[in-house]
Amino acid sequence: MIRVEIVANQSVEENILDAFKYEGVGKYYTKYSNIYGIGTSGPRMGDAVWPEENFALVIWCEEEEACGILRAVEFVKKKFPDEGIKVFGLPPAIKPAAVEPAADAPAVEPTSAKPPAEPPTAELPTAELPTSAKPASAETSAM
Repeated sequence: MIRVEIVANQSVEENILDAFKYEGVGKYYTKYSNIYGIGTSGPRMGDAVWPEENFALVIWCEEEEACGILRAVEFVKKKFPDEGIKVFGLPPAIKPAAVEPAADAPAVEPTSAKPPAEPPTAELPTAELPTSAKPASAETSAM
């Protein structure tokens, strides 16, 4: 399973969902509305100075569906290049080679990425307080 996250300007939300329908993907998702932040396309704070807002979609899916989601989002990004649309995928990373490359793009061989190895687990040391250490009372800690 792959976790796909899409963060985009609210102005393109309907376009993204329509592109999902066209690709036959993204039937099940979690949506977060009124997302604020600063990205490469500028601040989205929902206030008088920066009135725009973002939304986020989180989708857990198989790799094949993730590639369809990426195609759908790329279509909307080409149509609205200045609206701020980002896609993130966890693990394995969504392979851009699965998306149909532009006509002038150089050919790229897909890689067979392995999932990262499990980090080694280590026992955390446990420290005991000496018996003489007592918590400070409310009276002495207020000084």
